[in-house]
Amino acid sequence: MKTQVLDKSQVDIAARILKNGGVVGIPTETVYGLATDALNGEAVKKIFQAKGRPMDNPLIVHIADYSDIEKYNLVREIPESAEKLAKAFWPGPLTIIMKRTDVIPPEVSAGLDTVAIRFPAHPLAQQIIKAAGTPLAAPSANLSGSPSPTTARHVLNDMDGRIDAVLDGGASEVGVESTVITLAADVPRVLRPGGVTVEELREALGEVEVDDAVIHQLKEGAVAASPGMKYKHYAPKANVLLLKGGDEAYISYVNAHAADDVCALCCDEDLLLLKVKTVSLGRRGDYLTHARHLFDCLRRIDENKTICTVYSRLPSVEGVGLAVYNRLIRAAGFEVIDLEAL
Repeated sequence: MKTQVLDKSQVDIAARILKNGGVVGIPTETVYGLATDALNGEAVKKIFQAKGRPMDNPLIVHIADYSDIEKYNLVREIPESAEKLAKAFWPGPLTIIMKRTDVIPPEVSAGLDTVAIRFPAHPLAQQIIKAAGTPLAAPSANLSGSPSPTTARHVLNDMDGRIDAVLDGGASEVGVESTVITLAADVPRVLRPGGVTVEELREALGEVEVDDAVIHQLKEGAVAASPGMKYKHYAPKANVLLLKGGDEAYISYVNAHAADDVCALCCDEDLLLLKVKTVSLGRRGDYLTHARHLFDCLRRIDENKTICTVYSRLPSVEGVGLAVYNRLIRAAGFEVIDLEAL
């Protein structure tokens, strides 16, 4: 298979591929998605094959307008809480889980009785969905487990020859996947943090819980209700270790373990103080910038074949910091070194 590279003037070509059951890498404001017709189970299987993704990991259905939920009969009913969230955050980086209808193929929902729905803000994503004339299932357009793609080049690095086409829409603005909230529980619960923060969700809805799997490993045998919950994700080929502690402790520990195959995933303020290779996420505490740069930084680390170990700061769990924390804790396979306990 030859993967075509399309520009923003070629949405019609991307739509034609999707209508014929093909797979296209598309831009969204979060990360690039690997899109196909969400209502075509056979087409959806191609996503899992291209990514090497386990079939028990559910996908997100992308729509081009709030009215598409009823137009395509995607859910049994739209709760009042969903209407509030849609009014506050759609189009945007929020995915809402509701009870699905039988229109949703089991390949999309991983056999669950729910479906995850998002209305992306990226203009090209909206154009493609409208032109395809169907909702699109679109997980991140990377090989399963590796850092998510935030540019068309990232998609090609992983997917060249595996999918029909990539539509280049520039770099993703948010940089991490959408926040996922389920409304299928007694209390709305965040299953994956992203660009919409827990604090913002609580302002819109009131009581909102955060699932334990956001910052801890999903228990053995537990069912993943959302993408990004069950498996080691977002990881470069190098071994990532998270360091919990203050600025001085972080600098001291990394410098004490300096070697040619070591890299620090750090902040701008650390660059002149570290004695190893460095890749900076941005200024300390600027988690919006950290989120935007995270996956690109992890892919840059991958490009340096000599790096075997990455020491990263442990982010805050406040605001967008929780999304960065969630991605890094999974990239590290939940391996954290508590510097205060050494």
